[in-house]
Amino acid sequence: MTNQASQRPAEMAKAYDAQQVEQRLYEWWEESGFFKPADDPAKKPFTLSMPPPNVTGELHMGHAMFVTIEDVIVRWHRMLGESTLWLPGTDHAGIATQSQVEKLLRSEGTSRQDVGREEFLRRTWEWKAKYGGEITRQLRRIGASCDWSRERFTLDPGLSRSVRTAFKRLYDDGLIYRGTYLVNWSPALQTAVSDLEVEHEERQGSLWYVRYPLAGVGSQGKGYGTSTPQPPTSNPCGSGTWAEGVTEWITVATTRPETILGDTAIAVNPEDERYADMIGREAIVPATGRRIPIVADSYVDANFGTGAVKVTPAHDPNDYAIGQRHRLPMINIMNRDATLNAEAGPPARIASRRAKIWWPTLKKKACWSKPPRTPSRSASASAGAK
Repeated sequence: MTNQASQRPAEMAKAYDAQQVEQRLYEWWEESGFFKPADDPAKKPFTLSMPPPNVTGELHMGHAMFVTIEDVIVRWHRMLGESTLWLPGTDHAGIATQSQVEKLLRSEGTSRQDVGREEFLRRTWEWKAKYGGEITRQLRRIGASCDWSRERFTLDPGLSRSVRTAFKRLYDDGLIYRGTYLVNWSPALQTAVSDLEVEHEERQGSLWYVRYPLAGVGSQGKGYGTSTPQPPTSNPCGSGTWAEGVTEWITVATTRPETILGDTAIAVNPEDERYADMIGREAIVPATGRRIPIVADSYVDANFGTGAVKVTPAHDPNDYAIGQRHRLPMINIMNRDATLNAEAGPPARIASRRAKIWWPTLKKKACWSKPPRTPSRSASASAGAK
């Protein structure tokens, strides 16, 4: 009797152990060049470029979903006998990476400004080299059949130059232009932040009622209460003299009184009979003395607040749209560090979150009141962009 037991293969494991199988098998696939396209001009080519995940990120369900779908497509085209390339790459994730590097510098008692541009760039590339490969390792682990020999990075010299060249050509051809537009600005990172990096949330705020003096037309003869004083020509801001002797007002309702300093118009609904005789007149911005027009715009909800709203095109998307329709100026009252600039008048150099300290000036002149709290919308940078 032969020893048949010694000739039998090892018993198959009762449970599938991915750690024992998949990584070894994938390494063999990659080393054997199975993911590279065939170098055969006679074969029909098929190329798929991977949407580049953030180089410093980690795999999440969204990545797993698109990688699975693309992998199925790519493997199918290989089975059709086509010369198939799935081109992998990673995105530079500038804001998220900058945030992490700045956090590291703060832990060392320094900052981006202290070390200077060149050293900061060196430290950023160093961070990328240290933490940048995790997501590609994870893509390999889930079996993505990319040609890793062609892996690209969005800041590779060739790719980066191609992007700059493409944008310059678009600009030279008049297809893109530089204009004044609203952005999500991060005072901490000193850069604009994508809409995708901004988280909006509802907060219980207050609806403030603010009275704006109406400017008289004086000798222009339109009969709009010539007893209403014109804005003072000397020291119109800070002391409240802009409201002295006023007999006519228009009251607006707002959840953001701190942006009054950047107002360039007051808007009312064209169908609102309460304000029909005010359209075309001018009001005086409290605390600054600036004269602004009263315009008619269908965006305004006549049933909200007083039916009259302040328009600050440089600080609100809806106001920006109104400003575009009426060709209103955009007055940016914010510095890059979130303090108020000279356009804000007397409250300049006050941090934006403390801008409300000038409001007592309005209260003193009976220009405002505070009704019950109401929901308002605010925005903050997401985790990757703080």
